[in-house]
Amino acid sequence: MDAQRKCLQCAKKVIGRADKKFCNDYCRNAYNNVVKGSVNKIVRNINNKLKRNRNILEQILGSEPNKKMHKDQFVKEGFHFDYHTHTIQNKKGDTYFFCYEYGYLQTGENWFLVVKSKH
Repeated sequence: MDAQRKCLQCAKKVIGRADKKFCNDYCRNAYNNVVKGSVNKIVRNINNKLKRNRNILEQILGSEPNKKMHKDQFVKEGFHFDYHTHTIQNKKGDTYFFCYEYGYLQTGENWFLVVKSKH
């Protein structure tokens, strides 16, 4: 039965357990990288934008508890307003957009209040 099983990546003979699909770890990893490559690329690109947004918010805020910033500064730094991890609505009904623990609230037409979550 082992003679009929071939590695899904390189087609070499697979020796071992009856459910084994690859001849070695290299072939298993190479196969999965190809199969999952496009999905991983999408997730990686989104995660990179989220991390970039988080870093921009952290840089803007510095050690201050909150800071008001014009939209132009966000855009200049390469901030992507379409990407955030979650939102929080306060008792007044204001919606804060967060990138991990750093968030922002639009306070005027082009003004934002940058904050850091206490949680």
